[in-house]
Amino acid sequence: MSVIVVGSINVDVTVVADRMAQAGETITGTALETGLGGKGANQAAAAARAGAATTMIGCVGSDAFADVALDGLRDAGVDVAGVRAVEGGTGIAHIRVAGGDNSIVVVPLANASLSVEQAHEAIDASDASVLLLQLEVDQQVVLAAAERAHARGIRVVLDPAPAAPLPESIWQHVALVKPNEHEAGLLTGVEVTDAASAERAARWFLDRGVEAAIVTLGKAGAVLVDADGARSLAGHVVEAVDSTAAGDTFSGYLAAALADGGSLDDAARRAMAAAAISVTRVGATASIPSSDEVDAFLADA
Repeated sequence: MSVIVVGSINVDVTVVADRMAQAGETITGTALETGLGGKGANQAAAAARAGAATTMIGCVGSDAFADVALDGLRDAGVDVAGVRAVEGGTGIAHIRVAGGDNSIVVVPLANASLSVEQAHEAIDASDASVLLLQLEVDQQVVLAAAERAHARGIRVVLDPAPAAPLPESIWQHVALVKPNEHEAGLLTGVEVTDAASAERAARWFLDRGVEAAIVTLGKAGAVLVDADGARSLAGHVVEAVDSTAAGDTFSGYLAAALADGGSLDDAARRAMAAAAISVTRVGATASIPSSDEVDAFLADA
């Protein structure tokens, strides 16, 4: 049961306020959090907390934030032997949270140094059964990692966020794609507004060679489509305070469950529960629940 994650590592600086400031306006916040973030690191932490042996492949800088990032990964149980330190700053994300919504400005910094060679070397040395990818690093690294992992028989899971156009060539290497409704719309051209349109978008991926697609719909749940057909997965009703890490929590838990040999349906349901817990807490990695917490949540659902 092992997962390798190739992607971004950031330190999140999160400011919480009662509402979002308007352009040119200064308001008083209610909380400040600093800790591990980045879509790759968040997903690695989620996979590790789900119980998978997880290795992170990425870059940090030579500044004090590098220790924050590495300590955060280690605390989550992630193997950081594949993280390379480069000169300069560690990636930073400035997150503003108000009323359960968020806006984020990301400065990649060291993440721009993640190379195709670094990804290839890590994948070739790995015995992982699942590779988890996102789009917060150079797209050429993502494409090369997907191709190399697929060639080695590693199941490739792609969370296409932040959303960006991708070449058709990538889909033949992806086993499972997990966009939200906005990302699915950008990639497929299908406006996703409900379960029916989510299914149409999901089938666009399958038509291009992807084995399965899960389109998440926030509190409305998700739609899963594979060779067995389409099915809707109900969401969970919770009091949301911060959705920053919901998608990353979902992806990490999904990859861990698949690496453990679980069915796609069971993996998706477990991932949805973990994501629901995460939105009830402030922060990115700090909001990701443990496997025991997810077990208890599902038992009460």
